[in-house]
Amino acid sequence: MKSIIGIIAFTLASIFSSQAQTDAFFNQTDAFMKKHVRQGKVNYQTAKSDANLNQLITQIANQDLTKLSGKTKQAFLINAYNLLVIKGATEVYPTNSVQTVSGFFDSKKHTVGGKKMTLNSLEKDLLLKEFGDARFHFVLVCGALGCPPITDFAYTPAKLEQQKETQTRLALNDPNFVKINNSAKQVQLSQIFNWYANDFGGKKSTAIDFINKYRDAKISTDYKVSFYEYDWTLNEQTGSTSALGTEANGGNSANRYVVSAAIPKGTVELKIFNNLYSQRTGNGQDLTTRTNFFTTFVSALYGVNDRFNAGIDLRYRRVSINPLPSSPFSVLGSGDELTRSGVPTIGPKIRWAPTAKLPNFSVQSQFWIPLGNDLESDENFVFLDWNEATWWTQFFNDFTLNDNFSLFTEVDFQWEDIGDFDRISTPATVILSYFPNPKTTLYALTGYAPRWASGDFDYFAQAGVGAKYQVTPDFEVELLYTGFTDTSLRENNGDAATFNLGMRFSLF
Repeated sequence: MKSIIGIIAFTLASIFSSQAQTDAFFNQTDAFMKKHVRQGKVNYQTAKSDANLNQLITQIANQDLTKLSGKTKQAFLINAYNLLVIKGATEVYPTNSVQTVSGFFDSKKHTVGGKKMTLNSLEKDLLLKEFGDARFHFVLVCGALGCPPITDFAYTPAKLEQQKETQTRLALNDPNFVKINNSAKQVQLSQIFNWYANDFGGKKSTAIDFINKYRDAKISTDYKVSFYEYDWTLNEQTGSTSALGTEANGGNSANRYVVSAAIPKGTVELKIFNNLYSQRTGNGQDLTTRTNFFTTFVSALYGVNDRFNAGIDLRYRRVSINPLPSSPFSVLGSGDELTRSGVPTIGPKIRWAPTAKLPNFSVQSQFWIPLGNDLESDENFVFLDWNEATWWTQFFNDFTLNDNFSLFTEVDFQWEDIGDFDRISTPATVILSYFPNPKTTLYALTGYAPRWASGDFDYFAQAGVGAKYQVTPDFEVELLYTGFTDTSLRENNGDAATFNLGMRFSLF
């Protein structure tokens, strides 16, 4: 009798212990997802350094699947799949796609319930084969933008039916996932409906029948059905050395652009930055003349790999010299007393992120080659650019302070008019950024640039304020104003300021 009671007690203890372990897994997964997922995308940078991810992977490996069944087993395996994809992506992060890892889904093995298996085996053998629910395709997320969005919560046994239903409905009503052209009577479906056709009835018509069960606006059965190309771009929060060269760190700064990060392999970034430098000059306090330099910088950068980029810069410049009173913006019009314009320089450049441990530290070096003669002066002594090449190397780093603030630092080595040792300078810049919402950046800038001339020491200093707005994930605009604060500039030459308008595009 005692032995029977002991067996029962042991069995009950095992059951309760197992239940406690799975409950802890669901709770910890929920906390992890809430911390690192925003708007259907993952912050792989912060997830990579989160020790809780490794703990969850260990729980997945050690879980006894024979003690799980029904919705508990389904919820556990859905979470396991999504966590293993995140873990696999963090192991090679920064990267543009999990597809850069050979056999990510069908060769690389993970330990699940004490057994080695691939992600495809987990999906097909443990979930689809046993439970036969096509809605799994809308809750299992493969780390790509082509997938339905990953949730910022864990799947749990008590809510599983509602969660699967909701995520399926959200995906199938998303115009970017099911693309309908009513005028042409066409519908384009995700490759998921092609790759897993049997799960949706084996025919295009039965796939439409399945979709219509969840759509608010039904698709006509006479529409022509095709499959659009799957987007394997990593489903990361915009930033963090992504295709946009950004950092994602959660909070309002989740979508901010980080200039210090290298852009990923195979991506192209185009920047157009307009800078208007205006200076009033004269003798002492008697200011009589305004000199304006309007420069358009066009910069293209290509991701050779995730840590090395190559590109080219082109500069267009227009210069005017006018008697006061005159506007800084007069250089953009006509009728200036003295004007000059042209494309004075072009130059190759590289950007290199030396270590994956510091994804927001990089070195950028560019060499500007003059495209004309007598750039320093024409018959009216109007300066357009230096006659000799310029070498400019920049060291970038970006520090996350919290969800709403970051600190950007830059130290440069600049040699203008190579050959003239009076033209070497080492500018330093610090920018404090504030993110009132995920798309907006407000920042304050200060800079100091000593020039190491063979004669007297010289320098300039400036301070300014700016704002950036991310119009779309691939397009950002920026405004910046700076004033020069050093008294030597005012005493000797007058005063100066810059007005800046920038645009950045990410091309794939």
